[in-house]
Amino acid sequence: MNDIRGLPHSSHWGAFSVLLRDGRVEVVPHPRDPAPSALLANIPASLEHRARIAQPMVRSGWLERGPGPDRRRGRESFVPVSWPRALDLVAAELRRVYRAGGPGTVFGGSYGWASAGRFHDAPRQLHRFLNMAGGYVRSVNSYSSGAATVILPHVIGPQEVVAGSNASWDELVTQSALVLAFGGMALKNNDVGGGGTGEHIALARLRAARRNGAEFHLISPIRDDLPGEIEARWHPIRPGTDVPLMLGLAHTLVSEARHDRAFLERFCVGYESFEAYLLGHHDGQPKDAAWAAAICGLPADEIVELVRRATGRRTLVTCSQSLQRAEHGEQPVWMGVVLAALLGQIGLPGGGFAYALGSTSNTGKPPLAVPLPTLPTGRNSICEFIPVARIADMLLHPGEAFDYDGRRLRYPDIRLVYWAGGNPFHHHQDLNRLREAFARPDSVVVHDSAWTASARHADIVLPATVTLEREDIGGSAGDPLLVAMHRAVPRYAEARDDYDTFCELAGRLGIADRFTEGRPARQWLEHLYEPTRRALLARGAEAPGFDQFWEAGEVVLPTLPWGGGAVRAFRRDPDRSPLPTPSGRIEITSRTVAGFGYDDCPGHPVWLPPSDAAGSRFPLHLIANQPSTRLHSQLDFGAASLAAKIKGREPVRLHREDAAARGISDGDIVRLYNDRGACLAAAVLSEELRPGVVQLSTGAWYDPEDPELENPMCIHGNPNVLTRDAGTSRLAQGSTGQLTAVQVERFDGPLPPVKAFDPP
Repeated sequence: MNDIRGLPHSSHWGAFSVLLRDGRVEVVPHPRDPAPSALLANIPASLEHRARIAQPMVRSGWLERGPGPDRRRGRESFVPVSWPRALDLVAAELRRVYRAGGPGTVFGGSYGWASAGRFHDAPRQLHRFLNMAGGYVRSVNSYSSGAATVILPHVIGPQEVVAGSNASWDELVTQSALVLAFGGMALKNNDVGGGGTGEHIALARLRAARRNGAEFHLISPIRDDLPGEIEARWHPIRPGTDVPLMLGLAHTLVSEARHDRAFLERFCVGYESFEAYLLGHHDGQPKDAAWAAAICGLPADEIVELVRRATGRRTLVTCSQSLQRAEHGEQPVWMGVVLAALLGQIGLPGGGFAYALGSTSNTGKPPLAVPLPTLPTGRNSICEFIPVARIADMLLHPGEAFDYDGRRLRYPDIRLVYWAGGNPFHHHQDLNRLREAFARPDSVVVHDSAWTASARHADIVLPATVTLEREDIGGSAGDPLLVAMHRAVPRYAEARDDYDTFCELAGRLGIADRFTEGRPARQWLEHLYEPTRRALLARGAEAPGFDQFWEAGEVVLPTLPWGGGAVRAFRRDPDRSPLPTPSGRIEITSRTVAGFGYDDCPGHPVWLPPSDAAGSRFPLHLIANQPSTRLHSQLDFGAASLAAKIKGREPVRLHREDAAARGISDGDIVRLYNDRGACLAAAVLSEELRPGVVQLSTGAWYDPEDPELENPMCIHGNPNVLTRDAGTSRLAQGSTGQLTAVQVERFDGPLPPVKAFDPP
């Protein structure tokens, strides 16, 4: 094969070029990226791995018995069929379900990162198709940020107000004197940015801030949630107790008269009610440093010292997404805003509150000055939805009422689940419960490129291409690099682009003209690029035509000057630029939330002890955080991901003291278990985490030892067989998958082989 050099492409973990040498794919990071992600090494395996789906497949029992609830999903073999047969089956089932129950019985899942491309984004493709086919029940919010997305508008404004437009990396470098990093700013999270990134800047900005004298305080059970070279002081808090610590800090601020009364009076509402709680006027328990110390595990004098260091300086309070991915996850986000308000620095450059700074590579960068190419999805005929993390509840309890953000809703009776570009068996908790839930619909249709657990639990599986097998445009609202994603390799076996699949289905349903608008994929790229080009022309910026853009491989889009967004404008003039909250002010106490009457999310931040904390039966706190070797579960069979596994299992970190007490050595295979399930993982002994804490990242493909069992052990190391499937509160109903309680023991039995990547 002749060399083909430098085909531009993009992924959620960075822009790159593809080199093909003698049939071998090489991935070269973009030259402007100062810290390219190691995750790029996973990409070559995506092309011809044995886990790829080669042709349309249908579950044998569905073919034999027809649609209907079936506990054999995930247990039965698949039968290969032709593309015409598969598409006829999907179209017929869509017609049947729409005719029998209407759009309220179709769930369009497709939650997930899917492609970095702006056109071949599987969720948008599916939602466009279902909107035109008749409508569908949708999901809202995200597993990553479900609680914060709902609570922040009540307190300070929509998530985007305090996640990127409020605090920038550059202002952190030049203005911040002290950073209270609740949950840290782990570089592994900065590897990833939705839509791609041309420059990973977090490490460079952290280094520069430290050189300028910024003082970092890492408040986390895990020491490497900030890079060691930043010399952060580590406060190894007990997992899930950030709110008591914040309350202890707040009490010290108030009792020592260090809080900014003028700011509270001018810019906030509801402080008096919160102060009464803080000082213990109603319950007789002041939330002071000694009270906080007993809960969070830090010495009281350390809490007091931290307050004294944070006052009188430009202090930034940051809150990672991980904190709100737990029971009562609304509370640490709300309390973080309140703590920053007490310090009086919200709206100042380099100070105040920042949500999720450091959680993705593009948060905290200047915004684009022009729109990105975006595929329109059309209008849904119905308004029914669920919070995304409640899919198992929906399937298991049709018709049951539930609360969400002040509304009383009911779960729909879903007969058809259609999923493309996502893997719920990665995102969701309590996978044995999810298996039961996936047995309830009449039919499950999945588009995927590989045999994920979601594909294995489907009835009809349609093989999809990966990004290197198609053309697209890569771009992100937080990064100026727009990439012409060239096709680098032929399609694998019988895999098809999702667009081509939906075109054929649209033809069978009589909606082809509406869905395609008469455009093949390349013409769609040209069409979607045009508004961006026109906006560039209007600004007098370089505006290459599509052919020029495609030939060059990229264009750098202009950005807007950093202005601090709505929070900065509010700080300058709260009367002319009120916040988008009910009062126009920062709501330390929210009359709206209080009016909902939720005991698990009252009208101001409070400490609510979790029901799933470590105890005598399950004495260890499990942190199921994001992996450093892949994006969620994507390309778990890639080189970077496989290199971290031990004996084919996902690594689990234990403190040496906890390992010694259990007779566990480095590299031992261990069994983690609780009442929900069990999994195997490989022990890595470490002192980079607090004693009593174990850390097992998400994303190892679910691999039940015996799928025939009702509660099988995962032999590969997926922590979501252990995590609890319950909403953060009645307010947000977000995911609580970050924390749970477990026991760990050495596994001395015969080691079962990992089968996660073998086709069924």
